Amino acid sequence: MSIVNRRDWRLYREKQEHLLVGLMSGTSLDGVDAALVSIHTDAAGEIEKTTLQAFHYVPYGEELRKRLLALCNLDTARLDELVVAHFGLAEWYAYAVRQLLEQAGVSSDQVDAVCVHGQTVWHIAGTTPFPGPQGEMPVRASLQIGELSTLAERIGIPVIGNFRARDLAAGGEGAPLVPYADLILFRDPQKGRLLQNIGGIGNVTVIPAAAGLDQIYAFDTGPGNMLIDELVNRETGGRERFDASGRIASAGRVCEELLHQFLQDEYYQMPPPKSTGREVYGRGFADRFVSEGEKLQLAFADLIATATALTARTITDAYRQHVFPQVNIKEVIVSGGGAHNLTLLEMMRRDLPSDVTLTTTAEYGVPDDAKEAVAFAILGHETLMDRPSNVPSVTGASRPVILGNVCW
Repeated sequence: MSIVNRRDWRLYREKQEHLLVGLMSGTSLDGVDAALVSIHTDAAGEIEKTTLQAFHYVPYGEELRKRLLALCNLDTARLDELVVAHFGLAEWYAYAVRQLLEQAGVSSDQVDAVCVHGQTVWHIAGTTPFPGPQGEMPVRASLQIGELSTLAERIGIPVIGNFRARDLAAGGEGAPLVPYADLILFRDPQKGRLLQNIGGIGNVTVIPAAAGLDQIYAFDTGPGNMLIDELVNRETGGRERFDASGRIASAGRVCEELLHQFLQDEYYQMPPPKSTGREVYGRGFADRFVSEGEKLQLAFADLIATATALTARTITDAYRQHVFPQVNIKEVIVSGGGAHNLTLLEMMRRDLPSDVTLTTTAEYGVPDDAKEAVAFAILGHETLMDRPSNVPSVTGASRPVILGNVCW
């Protein structure tokens, strides 16, 4: 029995079988990932098994993508466009849910809740000053759009969203949030693992062998696909949005001079916890990368090869600085769009120690593009179970908190 229209969480907590939808739209701004997830809990209410029942991807149209990109740039963002997009994106999320349920042959009244991350348009790492009632005060802020009320009204299912806000309020960075789910899905009793997501931004979760929640940590490694995608989109006039399978990069040559220059970014040396986003590695970063590449008279394939190497090196350098000295790691498991970039994966593989294997989540039964949508289904489940699901050692929050707002 679902909790639709019941407004009583006790019904949910008393069950052992739960069915949720996780929705993720990441910093790549490419579309909506929708995952139908069943969660089985034991008699004590702890997660015993998580199963991906169905997965569906809805790509953004080119016009929508342009409007969202404009909202992520201080020079082009408009308040009226932001307000409209906040409500308009909820219609896209509703469409993705309907498509997913139709594909799975599941009715809406069988689903307990839809758990949506929302579309990040601006994320501030650390604090920014703001006028307060007793003088200037530091504020933590991040904005994910997609109105929960609209989504709930369209699909007739309770919606959980705005996951980052409570962690921010507790003094954290509001990101990364996926590590809690990574631990549940991929903890191994004998092998230390790294869960590396490569979306627009790269982020890694460090899971020592047989780890408990207080032993894991995570952080954003830097640009993932964001720079590569922007360069391809510019060169092709929007006909292509990404380097499929790393084909363009494989035809180019890495420019070590340009690579070295962009590896000097101070973010890479910062210790965790840390997070970043499009406001740092978006259009302005790409402008500088292209400008320096032109000075070196690089061909387009060489520019893409070097951008791909920058993503690979910032990831593996992060391991050498912030992971390998502390944790014995045997496996790197990659998810996100970057898991399809064979050139990127090979660059990473060559730069890893010989005793560390590199694979993708697909080899564990979770499609590479589905992991984060599955993760938000798990986070939403924990919200309904009245349990915290942030990881203070990851986000820097002062304490564990229950994440998300519920819209019945």
